[in-house]
Amino acid sequence: MSEPFIGEIKIVGFNFAPRNFAFCNGQMLPISQYTALFSILGTTYGGNGTSTFALPNLQGSVPMGFGDGPGLTVRPLGQAVGEETVTLLETEIPAHSHTLRGGDLSPANREQRVATPTSAAMFGLSNPTLAYKVPPASGTTFSPNMVTHTGGNQPHENRQPYLSLNFVIALAGVFPSRN
Repeated sequence: MSEPFIGEIKIVGFNFAPRNFAFCNGQMLPISQYTALFSILGTTYGGNGTSTFALPNLQGSVPMGFGDGPGLTVRPLGQAVGEETVTLLETEIPAHSHTLRGGDLSPANREQRVATPTSAAMFGLSNPTLAYKVPPASGTTFSPNMVTHTGGNQPHENRQPYLSLNFVIALAGVFPSRN
């Protein structure tokens, strides 16, 4: 295998960093021990720039090229974007409707005449003293349990399908020329 460029990132399918490589896990390194790598990375990924600098953190991330393109947002080198989980707001969901369906029980079943509809009781016949009897009293408000929201404002997984691999960065090797 040829000698890597200092700062070259590789993907490996094993659970250790080879000699002269480190995991791309955002760890801080002392500038005094890795001056060549610091001269290439600087504080792009973190660090104070006087005694420490950080390696890129590609844990749980997908690498993306920096720059811009037609119709794309400018992405500077080292910028982290995206979220692993997302909670959708009502304004982010396409317009749609849910049809409320109901009808008389056939045959009529008095045990299913309940105060509020549940997953065990069909919306249809009701107890004659309740708000959703036929015909309903004028201006009557139905039970909020008749049609409910789902999801409970809980975040859902937002990552694309993935395969777990390790990213490593070369700590030593050939210093890349700029021409």
